[in-house]
Amino acid sequence: QVQLVESGGGLVQAGDSLRLSCAASGVTFTRYALAWFRQAPGKEREFVAVVSQRHGSRFVADSVKGRFTISKDNAKNTVTLQMDNLKPEDTAVYYCAASGTVISSQMRSQSAYAYWGQGTQVTVSS
Repeated sequence: QVQLVESGGGLVQAGDSLRLSCAASGVTFTRYALAWFRQAPGKEREFVAVVSQRHGSRFVADSVKGRFTISKDNAKNTVTLQMDNLKPEDTAVYYCAASGTVISSQMRSQSAYAYWGQGTQVTVSS
């Protein structure tokens, strides 16, 4: 049984940093693509970042490029999202997702991910 548990959210001021973690169980880390999505109030869930299963390639959304970094620790079965220079528009619930079957062209699509965490709230005040 796959379980994803996020942690690290909170309330910060603009310009601050946060580090989100997602602890995974029931997955072989090297065989799963691991991603972060977020959903702001009244908006659709959107892609934030992903690390691929095969080569560990990392991609981030244009809106967070240069500020957010995704990484994974295969030994600890953890994927993290380092968020720097946070902006009020980054306020959202952040979700960790995993997929063992996603292909490169689908990695930014939430429909490609079968497993999701419960989410963690990130609030950035101006």
